[in-house]
Amino acid sequence: MADTHTPDIIYTKVDEAPELASASLLPIIKRFASAADISVGTKDISLAGRILAAFPDHLTDAQRQSDDLAELGELVKTPSANVIKLPNISASVPQLVAAVKELQSQGYALPDYPETPSTDAEKAVRATYDTLKGSAVNPVLREGNSDRRAAVAVKNYAQNNPHRMGKWTADSKTRVAAMSGGDFFSNEVSATLPKAATAKIVLETASGETVLKDGVAYPAGTVVDATYMSAAALGSFLADEIEKTKAEGTLFSLHMKATMMKVSDPIIFGHAVRAFLAPVFEAHGDALKALGVNPNSGLGDLLARVKDNAAIMAAIEACMADRPPMYMVDSDRGITNLHVPSDVIIDASMPALIRAGGKGWGPDGQEGDANCVIPDNSYAPVYDESIKFFKENGALNPATAGTVQNIGLMAQKAEEYGSHPTTFELPEDGTVKMILDDGTVLHSHTVKAGDIWRSASARQAPIEDWVNLAIDRQRATGFRAIFWLDAARAHDAELIKYVKPILEAKGVAEKFEIMAPREATRASLETITKGENTIAITGNVLRDYLTDLFPILELATSAKMLSIVKLMQGGGLFETGAGGSAPKHVQQLDAENHLRWDSLGEFCALGESLQFLADAKGNEKARVLGKAVDAATQGILDDNRSPSRKVGEPDNRDSHYWFARYWAEALAAQSEDAALAAEFAPMAKALADGEAAIIAELAAAQGKPADTGGYYHPNAEKLASVMRPSTTLNAIIG
Repeated sequence: MADTHTPDIIYTKVDEAPELASASLLPIIKRFASAADISVGTKDISLAGRILAAFPDHLTDAQRQSDDLAELGELVKTPSANVIKLPNISASVPQLVAAVKELQSQGYALPDYPETPSTDAEKAVRATYDTLKGSAVNPVLREGNSDRRAAVAVKNYAQNNPHRMGKWTADSKTRVAAMSGGDFFSNEVSATLPKAATAKIVLETASGETVLKDGVAYPAGTVVDATYMSAAALGSFLADEIEKTKAEGTLFSLHMKATMMKVSDPIIFGHAVRAFLAPVFEAHGDALKALGVNPNSGLGDLLARVKDNAAIMAAIEACMADRPPMYMVDSDRGITNLHVPSDVIIDASMPALIRAGGKGWGPDGQEGDANCVIPDNSYAPVYDESIKFFKENGALNPATAGTVQNIGLMAQKAEEYGSHPTTFELPEDGTVKMILDDGTVLHSHTVKAGDIWRSASARQAPIEDWVNLAIDRQRATGFRAIFWLDAARAHDAELIKYVKPILEAKGVAEKFEIMAPREATRASLETITKGENTIAITGNVLRDYLTDLFPILELATSAKMLSIVKLMQGGGLFETGAGGSAPKHVQQLDAENHLRWDSLGEFCALGESLQFLADAKGNEKARVLGKAVDAATQGILDDNRSPSRKVGEPDNRDSHYWFARYWAEALAAQSEDAALAAEFAPMAKALADGEAAIIAELAAAQGKPADTGGYYHPNAEKLASVMRPSTTLNAIIG
């Protein structure tokens, strides 16, 4: 009979650098947990795993894989859920296609990704693949709201060991450009449903009515938004900003979230590619179409398709020579801002640029000021105000800066990140209407062909849970607490109608402020500049943006953030650090067998998971283990045992050795559980005695290419060989 027991802790199998690191760290976690009768299992939510689970009929019995994401989606709705979630790929089309090709090369008979499906079979395959794009994982697992903050040990270390910050000057030309009209922000309408309803979304045109989406169900109290971006306004805006950038002598940069906003943002990205190469598309449009060029896939895909057409290549070269220099992802390899839609992710790219004093890398390999183009004006003011603040005041000082914690509304696909099934690029002019089952027209927009229309929602229960979580956090800390809500924005105005009565009913209204994002940004920067602390209470997208922006300024990275999702049914989801730089880490491992990924986020999440387990199941040994994890994490920081960026210096595997050693030493030294102390004292001694041999064995592995057997779907044995090269350490851990 199959074992149906749910492990005490689920550790997710993911992608890229975090998954490489897991091959080294997870055996350590399992060994230590077993001493407290804690079972640790894994669930595969990697991109490759999701692909394989989606196409069982194309695979052999041995190749078939369970739908672990669906299983986790049910688990997080139960009180017993205890999940440690590492960063996974939120796939863009190029990443999805690359993963499929790799799996096919490994013998999996998967269908090709149909770029332009024509038959019913191709359309069905495309529909299945489309479910895997973008934020396919996070909305399923996030059945709770977010509590993100820097762990005390991490913040103390950052203040005592301040990272390098770029210099800001008042005459910096760096700026943010956003649309002043015709965007999602300006066209948004919103309403709160007084009763449960089902809606259909239709496009009414001169030729009739098309149902874009039917059967969209909402419980009572749901805030339902609708908006659109004008393609004409977007095109005009992009053309103007390209010319302004050239006149200003700065780098042109586009900052989007094509991974999470998997329908709208790739389209906007494609508009930017088309605008930048407008003369090429005008002169060679038919030839480009015949070659299968889709600007939404980026400049890299375009160049690969036209490389043998001399006329088009010459036109591109002439066009690029006349354009402003572009912000680069990799100057050495010629990878531009517009090469791949998933290469420049706004919540990673903008904080990095701001931390660097407003500088980005140009095609000449030199730093320069940049025009940061963020078309939609919903959240662009956050970055605009940050840049203005630092121009006026100079860079933030990490040694003295306070901290910005975050309480984020994200449960049950809240807000824009849940809008994918209800986002459409409109095929012709007309009117888009949201019509409720009783015939009420909830929202209506007059649109043009090519416009991008979308609807998003936020349910009552998550909203109320979010406000109460904010109240609990403010009570626990006493920090300044700000709801980042704009009363002049339709959606935010509806949320405020929930927020104010709850605060008043709880008698805490005077402890909270409500500010639009621009004003909240300045207030928060002023607060932390004085060395004080604040809590940003935000919606889903701002949660994502701010928990990169402030940690990158405060700590140098968001990978070290403590991220706790208090699941609404009582379970816990403990998320680790951001994976935005993970691809570069993999490239370095492949070339030099050096992994610079920092597992500090995993350490922090593990400690919280063990403490949660102790409370949920009364396992006092888990509590002892959790306290010892915190001590080990502090040791990693205090003794500077985090990975180095350079080959030949300590890397991720070295940090895991030190983590295991500090963890064992803390357990051996504690007096709360004599049995655990007795069990780990010999291990602590063996790890200390074996230090020289272990460090030498780890160092010897570096400096030559590493073979893990695949980027998206590595071979388990090869991966273990690469990530566990110390025979001495392996013998101790098992």
